[in-house]
Amino acid sequence: MKQHFKMAALSLAVLSSTNAFAQDSSEPAYKSWFGGSAMYYNTDESRPFDGGVADDNGVGLSVEYGFRFTQSWAARVEFTALELDYTDVNGNSADDDGEMTGVDVMYFMPNDQWYLFGGVKRQAVLDSTTLGNIGIGKHWDIHENVKLITEVAAYHDFGEDYNDYSVKLGLAVPFGKATPSAPKDSDNDGVVDGKDQCPMTPAGVRVDATGCSVDNDNDGVLNSVDQCPNTPAGTKVDATGCAIKDADNDGVVDSKDMCPDTPAGVKVDAKGCTVFDEETVEITLRVLFDNESAVVKMPKDPEISEFAEFMKQYPSTTAVVEGHTSAPGTEAYNMDLSKRRAANFKEVMVDMYGIDSSRLETIGYGETQLLDTDNDAEAHRVNRRISVTVKDTVKVAEEK
Repeated sequence: MKQHFKMAALSLAVLSSTNAFAQDSSEPAYKSWFGGSAMYYNTDESRPFDGGVADDNGVGLSVEYGFRFTQSWAARVEFTALELDYTDVNGNSADDDGEMTGVDVMYFMPNDQWYLFGGVKRQAVLDSTTLGNIGIGKHWDIHENVKLITEVAAYHDFGEDYNDYSVKLGLAVPFGKATPSAPKDSDNDGVVDGKDQCPMTPAGVRVDATGCSVDNDNDGVLNSVDQCPNTPAGTKVDATGCAIKDADNDGVVDSKDMCPDTPAGVKVDAKGCTVFDEETVEITLRVLFDNESAVVKMPKDPEISEFAEFMKQYPSTTAVVEGHTSAPGTEAYNMDLSKRRAANFKEVMVDMYGIDSSRLETIGYGETQLLDTDNDAEAHRVNRRISVTVKDTVKVAEEK
C-alpha cells in the first residue's frame, strides 16, 4: 500500500511542476486563512525509533496559517502535536508524544477545485528528523466564512530512506476577502452578463440595453422599424427593411424596370432592358442531285435540317435558292432543269419545315456557273446542285 502511495505522490509532484507555468496572477477569493485539523499519521514499518521500531499508526492535532499571494500561489506554516506508536526492544507496545513543524508552498487549481503542496517538516518524536513532503488537498465551502480542509500527504526522510503518509481533516476560517471585481461582460457588447439577455452577441454588433442586437437580420434597418425582420443576408432592402423586388434578377428593381422579363445573364441598361450588339450571321448549303433529276433525295438530311433551323432562328432573313446543272445537254434543257431543282428545294423548305415562302426566292443558272469544268463523271456530279447562302446582320443580346 505504501509503495502505491509513494508512486501517487511522485505523480502529484510532476503534475505540480507542470502546472506551475499556468499560474494565475489574478486576485484570490480570500487572502489568508487560519485552520485546525485532526491527523492520522501512518509510519513506514521499517522506520527505526530510539529504542524500538515504529508501528503503522499515529494521530495528531495541527494548526496552520496560510497566505495567498495570487489566485494560484500560497504558502503556509503548520504546527502538529503528534503521538506515534512504536514497539520497544522488549516487544512491548508503547507510544510517545512529540511535534512536527514546517512550511509548505501551495498551488491552487483554477476555481479552487483542489490544490497541490510541497514543503519541509521537522519532526521530533523520540528522534528528530527532517522530512520532505508533497500532497494534495481541497478547501470545501461549507459556509460563507468556514471551509472544510481535506488533505493527503506523503513524507520522505532522505537520510534513512523511509516514507510516511498522513490524512488530515479539519476546518479553516478565511480572512481578507478580495474586493469584488467589475461585473463581467463576456461578449464585450457593453452590457454586463447579469443583464445580458443575448450573451453570445458577435463582435461589432450594435445592441440595446438588454444586450440584444438592434438589427437582428443585419440589413441596416433597426428592429423598431424593420417590417421584414428575417431578411436573408445580402438582400437589398428598402427603408422598411423589406427586400427590394427584382423579379428577373437583372439588377433593376421592379418599380423602375421597363423590361420586366429580361433573360438571365444578359446585360441591361438603367431601365432594365437588354443591351444589344450587332452581329453578322451566315450559313451556306449545297444539295446535290442525280443526273437529269430535280428531286431532293434526302429532305431530312441533317445539313438541310440545320439550314431550316437557322432560318427559324433568324426570321428576318431571306434567301435566294440557286439551281445549277452539269454541262451535258442543251442549254435550254439545262436552264429549265436548274429552275426546277431550285423550286423543288423551296417546296421542301415550305412544306416540310414551315419556312414562309416569301422569304425564299429561286433562280436557275443552267450550266453557266460550273464548279468543275472537266468533262468527267465527278465534275458532272458536283455541278448538279442547288446552293443557298443566308447572310444578315442581327442584334444579339450582350452577356454580363
